[in-house]
This record gives sequence, structure tokens and C-alpha cells, in this order.
Amino acid sequence: MITYIGTPQIETNRLLLEKFVLSDAQKVFDHWISDERVTDNRVSAAHTDVSQTVERVAGIVSQYEKEDFCYWAVKLKDSGELIGEIDLYDFDEATGNCEVSYSLGYRWWNQGYGTEALRAVIEFGFRHMNLHKVAAAHNTDNPASGRIMSKVGMVQEGIVRDMIRNSKGQYKDCAIYGILEGEYFSKGDGF
Repeated sequence: MITYIGTPQIETNRLLLEKFVLSDAQKVFDHWISDERVTDNRVSAAHTDVSQTVERVAGIVSQYEKEDFCYWAVKLKDSGELIGEIDLYDFDEATGNCEVSYSLGYRWWNQGYGTEALRAVIEFGFRHMNLHKVAAAHNTDNPASGRIMSKVGMVQEGIVRDMIRNSKGQYKDCAIYGILEGEYFSKGDGF
């Protein structure tokens, strides 16, 4: 049975994962959600006006009262700069499984931040939420995301053809990854 505890702050070597606040909207807009280099890897289109982002962040903030809502702002610990987001979602009570997704601003790609944030959220899920499996997917034309998943011990389980349709109407194949609780604990903290 999944143990829900909401969105507590998580600290890593270089990052703080914490709840969004309404005043984050401008930085979300500026740092990733208006950047097509980032949003091409998401289902939803790039925001063209900050009011769209304000509405989105307000929607996230309004759900923090729910214990089964796990959605973090990813911030650099030393500067407090907001660089991305990561969430656990689509919880299945029958199996104890869920999914994870993440986005980082382009400026912070290829610096290990995605790996660090994903590792922390997976650890949180297995150690504190009693999850059985955490799954993720990435567009096959975004192999860097697959490398992040592999670095944290996730295993590619297959490819789903035309799994998503992006905002430009293009269908995209997605690689599906997963890690089981038993795999996580058998690999220890050093994976």
C-alpha cells in the first residue's frame, strides 16, 4: 500500500526540491516552459505568455494540500535559482506503481542535475512512500533523457510507437523505463 506524504522538501548535494510558490511563475516561464528546446520533449506546447504559466503554477500550488500530490520545484542549493521541475504521478493503488516526469531549463542540461533530482525522487518513493515500481518515458528522439534514467538504475522495458502527440501534431515513439523497489535496494545507494 502506498504511503502518501505529499511534497516534502528533499535536499541533495547540489539541489533543493521543494514546493512551488506562485511567485515562481515568471522563472518557470523564462527558464523552461517557453523554450521550445525543452517543450519539444513535453506533450504540452511552449507557453507564449506568462499568464499561461501563472495559471499552471497556481494549479500546481492549489494541489499541495493533497497528500497524494508529489510535485517539486528543482532549485540550485547554493543560489536558490529555479532550474526545473519533477513529479511523481499516476499512482496505482493495486500495484504500488507510479510514473515520474521531469523538465530542466536548457541552460542546466548536461550538468548532472536531472540525474541528481531523479535519483532523489526515486529514493523518496521507495524509502518513504512504499512504492513498488517507478516508471518513466522519453521521446526516442531525446536519448539524453534515457541516459538520465539509466544512470539512476532504471531499465528500458520497450518502445511504444506513437505514444504521444506533441503540440505540433507530430506523433512520437517513446522508450519506457522502470525500476522496481527490489532492484533499487539490491543496488544500494551507489548506483
